[in-house]
Amino acid sequence: MEPFKIHILGCGSALPTLRHFSAMQVVECRGKLFMIDCGEGAQIQLRRSSLSFERLGHIFISHLHGDHCFGLIGIISTFGLLGRTSPLHVHAPRELQPMLQAQLDMFFNYDIGYQVEFHAVDTTRQQVIYDDRSLTVETIPLEHRMPCAGYLFREKPLLPHIRRDMIDMYGIPTSQINNIKSGQGFTLPDGTHIAHEQLVTPADAPRSYAYCSDTRYMPQLHERIMGVSTLYHESTYAQDKLDSAAKYYHSTARQAATVARDAQVGQLLLGHYSARYADESVLLNEAREVFANSFLTSEMQVFDV
Repeated sequence: MEPFKIHILGCGSALPTLRHFSAMQVVECRGKLFMIDCGEGAQIQLRRSSLSFERLGHIFISHLHGDHCFGLIGIISTFGLLGRTSPLHVHAPRELQPMLQAQLDMFFNYDIGYQVEFHAVDTTRQQVIYDDRSLTVETIPLEHRMPCAGYLFREKPLLPHIRRDMIDMYGIPTSQINNIKSGQGFTLPDGTHIAHEQLVTPADAPRSYAYCSDTRYMPQLHERIMGVSTLYHESTYAQDKLDSAAKYYHSTARQAATVARDAQVGQLLLGHYSARYADESVLLNEAREVFANSFLTSEMQVFDV
């Protein structure tokens, strides 16, 4: 299967420590790169990851708290200095557009060499905002102190696998393989028809990734992300700070695990840790009491979806 991976560039909360950068990830799917959130220092972390700047065409911002978007103008500048020519698409709540345009006008009142195209995100409803041959990206309405949306990456159905043994046995030309993958059978010179099902094995199941940024616990959230392969859900606090989670519209690790359990996801990634936790294993242990396949995220980790 082609790679579908999550590259963790930063997993800290609004008060980053020396252990963590602010929130930022890169989704790698079938050769394309998509950044989710763009905290301070994003261009530094992207360089450290050895991911290709040119392959990154879209940046998705969940909300306008600084730890999720302060790195945007920096990475735009870096792309220009590196000679980028292809457009960069920024998807974010509409309130970001005038602020971003003001920065572009102030700091780059000359041609930076490429186009920055802004796409306003409606944080109040779930809808597809990106679609190509490989995948779709949907918004996930979240509940935070300001308009906020998560993002759901869904891989499109894959083609079945060719049975090489059957192709060789019947002497089927390689020129017919794409037709067979697309659902056709093959007719031999003597008129014998070989059914499509005899020539392939089933395709791998499509994979999916849900990114749930800053949000308070939403009891119905699991309905929007049911069955995803991998879920990232913020886990700012442990249960001892349940009141703080409710007050500041964040979630505990146990609440994140509850969403994962109810949504029947494959694995749960935790992040956005409060700086109060010098030992984040308390968050992991709490989550695993509810959902065993939970993992802490840390900078430069890579997770297979």
